[in-house]
Amino acid sequence: MRLVQFCHRGGEGVVRVGVEQAEGQGVIDLKAFDPSMPSTMRQFLEMGQKGMDCAKRALSSGQHVVERSDIRLLSPVTGPEKVVCVGMNYKDHCLEQNAPIPEEPIIFSKFPSTITGPSDDIILPEESQEVDWEVELAFVIGRKGKHIKEEEALSYVAGFTVANDVSAREWQMKRNGKQWLLGKTFDTFCPLGPALVTTAALKDVHNLGIRCLVNGAAVQDSNTNQMIFRTEKLIAWVSQFVTICPGDVFLTGTPPGVGVFRNPPVYLKVMIQ
Repeated sequence: MRLVQFCHRGGEGVVRVGVEQAEGQGVIDLKAFDPSMPSTMRQFLEMGQKGMDCAKRALSSGQHVVERSDIRLLSPVTGPEKVVCVGMNYKDHCLEQNAPIPEEPIIFSKFPSTITGPSDDIILPEESQEVDWEVELAFVIGRKGKHIKEEEALSYVAGFTVANDVSAREWQMKRNGKQWLLGKTFDTFCPLGPALVTTAALKDVHNLGIRCLVNGAAVQDSNTNQMIFRTEKLIAWVSQFVTICPGDVFLTGTPPGVGVFRNPPVYLKVMIQ
């Protein structure tokens, strides 16, 4: 299934959880199908299997469909407790910068306030002139856990989506003691979505093409088979330190092609209408 969060055009303050009939087609409003369903994805995921079963019934019914032209897609998850990020997690990205392959996952975070919708604007802050792109496979946690074993880890994943780990490079690499947080966590620096694709709908999440386009041109083009630490390892590793909860978002690292390592470097600019 492909789960989404959306709002009706003209009713932007009212969030709904939906199921896409197919990519780009109509969306079934789960709360219209079953009034007991919550209005946000995080609340929906907290319901566990009960929520997923309802979504399956709604999809099979074909009822309460809203047209894509009548809605605006939001990030598939908003207000997560945590946004966990992984650095240097693609072999080809390490080669791009002549960096050694990490021996253990490199973990940092973004604040939840970075999350924005898949078609929303990225706001370029006045404080940075070196804003860069980083396409990433993301996944969302579906149930609570701590000290999770790798062989059980995928059962904690609700689904996968796409993220852009937007980065202000001078704040990441030169300022703030070269700690990554501030450079990664300006408002709107985590576009997410459009859909949360349930784990069962993917044959092999570690063999997917991953691309980023800037002004219609491909700047990153790789495959998730280049990931050094895969989904199961990341969940097991992070859950040693913190309890993971429904709605938590994990960004799994970026492939090569980012702007900072180009010669000369290339950064995002304000779009002039």
